[in-house]
Amino acid sequence: MLGAGLAAAGSVDGPSVGGVPVFALAVVLAFAVQFAAFIPAAALRTERFFDLTGSLTFIGVTLVVLLLTGIGARAVVIAAMVVVWAARLGAFLFARVRRDGSDGRFDEIRTSPLRFLRVWTMQGLWVSVTASAAWIGIGAGGDGVDGWLVAGVAVWLVGFAAEATADAQKAAFRRDPANAGRFIRSGLWSVSRHPNYLGEILVWFGVALAALPVAVGWQWIGLLSPVFVFLLLTRVSGIPLLEKRAEARWGDDPEYADYRRRTPVLVPGFSR
Repeated sequence: MLGAGLAAAGSVDGPSVGGVPVFALAVVLAFAVQFAAFIPAAALRTERFFDLTGSLTFIGVTLVVLLLTGIGARAVVIAAMVVVWAARLGAFLFARVRRDGSDGRFDEIRTSPLRFLRVWTMQGLWVSVTASAAWIGIGAGGDGVDGWLVAGVAVWLVGFAAEATADAQKAAFRRDPANAGRFIRSGLWSVSRHPNYLGEILVWFGVALAALPVAVGWQWIGLLSPVFVFLLLTRVSGIPLLEKRAEARWGDDPEYADYRRRTPVLVPGFSR
């Protein structure tokens, strides 16, 4: 129902192909890919391709929107922002689950078909809401380069660099046997307890800055994109879960208590 509402609102005054609104088609495709991938995943009881499927959905649907609505300067730049982010994150997450063998989030879910289907359905909604501003901006097109586009790219670059660097630093930390059972507090992780999430939030705020100035009417529903990412990572499935796990694992460690006291949870310079 949420996906249908998003598709209807984002399609108002947007481009159509053969009478079918492109934005609505993008949302339908985002869900359809998840349902198609769920079938073999449920049969094999594996989540190995879950994150990769999400990333490929971002890439594939964004390229479909670009090809169906015409290729202008703004559209190409916004599409590139989404594709590069998704390709990097998807490759990183797929490599991680291959190395670890499984994803602990799915230990109790993969054996229940209905619960497993629910997370695939939620991934369809996640892709649709997160990419909504980008798909609206791509559909609006335009060959001009304005200050909003430049500012959006600048914010995106900062966010992408922060997320990629933080992920690389943590991966290198975990590969060192000497760090087994320890928490990372070096590099970007010395100034933020979740610099990768800060980077991802900036990525989607950058995309919204580049895309939404060309939105009209109900297309401003694309504002949900950066707000959704922020709330998801800071209030729902991102930081709260990881903070709880870290507290359970290192809560009695004086060094971890000192790290929590000195290091902001998200934005450097802020205590909360």
